[in-house]
Amino acid sequence: MGALAPPSAIAQATAAEPFDSGWILDQLRQPVPASTPFLELRESELLDEPMRITGEYRRPDEDTLVRHVTAPYVETTTLRGGRATIEREGRSPRSFAMSRAPELEGLQASFGALLAGDHAALEEHYAIGAWGTADAWTLTLAPRSRQLARRVESVSLFGAGDDLRCIETLSAEGEVQRTLMGSAARAAADAPSDDGFLALCRAGAGG
Repeated sequence: MGALAPPSAIAQATAAEPFDSGWILDQLRQPVPASTPFLELRESELLDEPMRITGEYRRPDEDTLVRHVTAPYVETTTLRGGRATIEREGRSPRSFAMSRAPELEGLQASFGALLAGDHAALEEHYAIGAWGTADAWTLTLAPRSRQLARRVESVSLFGAGDDLRCIETLSAEGEVQRTLMGSAARAAADAPSDDGFLALCRAGAGG
């Protein structure tokens, strides 16, 4: 994701500046407008092999999150003002209240708060855990909402410094969905195998 602090500032995370979730959010904060590429590995019993979905997350203003898919299909999902609008190539746009899709509501709450560096807003929706070092950290989010928790058990984010590399979502049914972000998504062209995908995801894992 976009660098806001010079490398020297990141390297100076010491005992005087405790490493915690607040430190991570400070590194991830981006002013609007902001955007970052993603590559999602979607698995399903209906698919012979995992589907790779590429695109870009955009935050044009403080209240809007856009997920634009470019392959293997073209689709734009806009989350704004409690509503989701989905536009897909060859289909009529559809709009509905996000309360009907708690996973989308959770996406906007978490992603918006992450990019804004808003710890209070993130903690309102999730129980937060953090460990690792400035060079290899992990941030975990457990939904507070019972409605969302029925769909999502936890979300783990892996990164290094100001670079969010991967988001790993564990569903309530035990299925794992991994999404490479930023530099990791760009590097995925050189890692065609699923093992390579996992290695890129966990490259910034702190434990």
